[in-house]
Amino acid sequence: MNLEHADPTSASDHGPPPGFKPGTGLVEKGLTRAVELAVAALMTAEIVILFVGVMLRYLFHAPLIWLDELGSTLFIWLVMLGAVVATARVQHLRMTVLIDPLPASSRAAFSTFGTAVALSVLLLMIPPGIHYMAEEAPIFSPALEISASWKAAALPLSLVLMLAISLFQAFRRDGTRLALIAVMIAIVVATAATLFDQSLLSLGKNNIFLFFGSILFLTILAGAPIAFAFGLAACGYVAFATSAPMIVVASRMSEGMSHIILLSVPLFVFLGLLIEMTGMGRVMVRFLAALLGHVRGGLAYVLIGAMYLVSGISGSKVADMAAVAPVLFPELKARGYQPGDMAALLSATGAQTETIPPSLVLITIGSVTSVSIAALFTGGMLPALICGMGLCASVGYRFRRADFPKVERASAKTILRTFVIAVPALALPFVVRAAVVEGVATATEVSTIAIVYAALVGLLVQREFVWRRVIPMMVDAAALSGAILLIIGFATAVGWGLTQSGFSMDVLTTMSALPGGAPTFLAASVLLFIVLGSVLEGIPVVILFAPLLFPVAEKLGIHEVHYAMVVVLSMGVGLFTPPFGVGYYTACAVARVPPAQAMRRIWPYMFAVFIGLVAVTLIPWISTGFLKEH
Repeated sequence: MNLEHADPTSASDHGPPPGFKPGTGLVEKGLTRAVELAVAALMTAEIVILFVGVMLRYLFHAPLIWLDELGSTLFIWLVMLGAVVATARVQHLRMTVLIDPLPASSRAAFSTFGTAVALSVLLLMIPPGIHYMAEEAPIFSPALEISASWKAAALPLSLVLMLAISLFQAFRRDGTRLALIAVMIAIVVATAATLFDQSLLSLGKNNIFLFFGSILFLTILAGAPIAFAFGLAACGYVAFATSAPMIVVASRMSEGMSHIILLSVPLFVFLGLLIEMTGMGRVMVRFLAALLGHVRGGLAYVLIGAMYLVSGISGSKVADMAAVAPVLFPELKARGYQPGDMAALLSATGAQTETIPPSLVLITIGSVTSVSIAALFTGGMLPALICGMGLCASVGYRFRRADFPKVERASAKTILRTFVIAVPALALPFVVRAAVVEGVATATEVSTIAIVYAALVGLLVQREFVWRRVIPMMVDAAALSGAILLIIGFATAVGWGLTQSGFSMDVLTTMSALPGGAPTFLAASVLLFIVLGSVLEGIPVVILFAPLLFPVAEKLGIHEVHYAMVVVLSMGVGLFTPPFGVGYYTACAVARVPPAQAMRRIWPYMFAVFIGLVAVTLIPWISTGFLKEH
């Protein structure tokens, strides 16, 4: 995901064009503001509902089933309206590595193409979204006894809002001529899907390569929003290559986004913003700096350790890097570290910490494969530590002869003082893990416990809680989550297409028939997911391929948690390795370092992480040794 709100990443990967000011039109601004207030209210309601549910069940042994139903319904509204906010802020994830170096006129043409893709998908999806809402009307929830159409209505309403905002933006950003071109392309695509449906049935399985190979891949490379690239491929496949109605895409989307475990995504993203606002990340970094700052290359070790600790809190790589870099990088520069070197190390730590709970990719794997979230959280700690040890060895070799200004060792009193101050923050990752493993709360509910804990630490210990920032942070978290979960929704529809076509069985047959058994399968999986992770976000890759490959791994006797760690670390290596890894450019944007400056320095660090990946692949105990059933 990989991976990843506006401030750190907008400059490089999925942000608005230079000079673009979202929401400057009066109607657009009012519409966007209304949606932002709605998502803030929904986020507040979700936190309260889940936290009250945990307290009632665990402390009073009186669970309320209707709370789960209400939370599930509000969650769909939260993520769909969050996707609307992401549209208004131009925060839908894109891959613009190939587009950014082009002349302005060429970038404008690709921008028009991306707009056309988004408009096409929205025009295609609104009618089946309305149809899906009508189909759900006769179904009533068992506890609340309300029609399922209340939940399903989030899809068509949000699509309409995204269409309206996209049109406002197109005419304001691209100008009338380019905007009209984008609108005409969208109308042509939507009309063709209606008039020429089922026209490609005769191509059979070749449609897989046409829609999910060529069209999907080229659309992403052309800089279109990844979610809408998946949407275009799914809608095109269903319309032209099957006899199924378009409502299938709407129903698959709703199913993909309705897993209750995914509710933890916006909550953990909000938690990451909360720890940054309360200063919890800063006090952890200060403790590590006091402990290791005097060692040659000591602050590089601090960066590795800080990312390990913070990753155990937020679950979002963007939030992790945004919490650590602003605190640590000024001191790194003051002590003579090269900015490019530190940006490279920051990117490598992103790959290293992919398996640390509460990783959003681990949560997604649990939701699509039924692997225990508690087992994944337990199994993810040691693989990241192994990769971290490799990074530390690489740092030690890199700086063995570095001529840094001499830094005096911090006194025992200073170390103890910074440790005491940092204890509440250092305890949070263990609170999160213990609550899940010990059965106090689910992986979804534990996010609210962590939020309440962080808020109390900020109010009572750190004294840095800024109330006026809470609502903007909730909106930021909803926007990022909406962008992520819209990808999951459309990717689920693509997954249905792959299964319906028989491609899934072909993959199973091919991977099962590889010579050499489990070792060959693991090696092939490492290479496959490194490549996939370098060109796509981790979450859609998991949605598409985990349901296909996990049964093969189980058939070959590979433990599901071991295989999950191999998959996630492999995607992390791809995601944070240049020249294609989107995570690498995110790290450079957070560090405010030109990507070219860090690229030649990253290879020893990524090699160290790769060696850690090899160790995790060859030694299953690293992933499964601490599981209760092991």
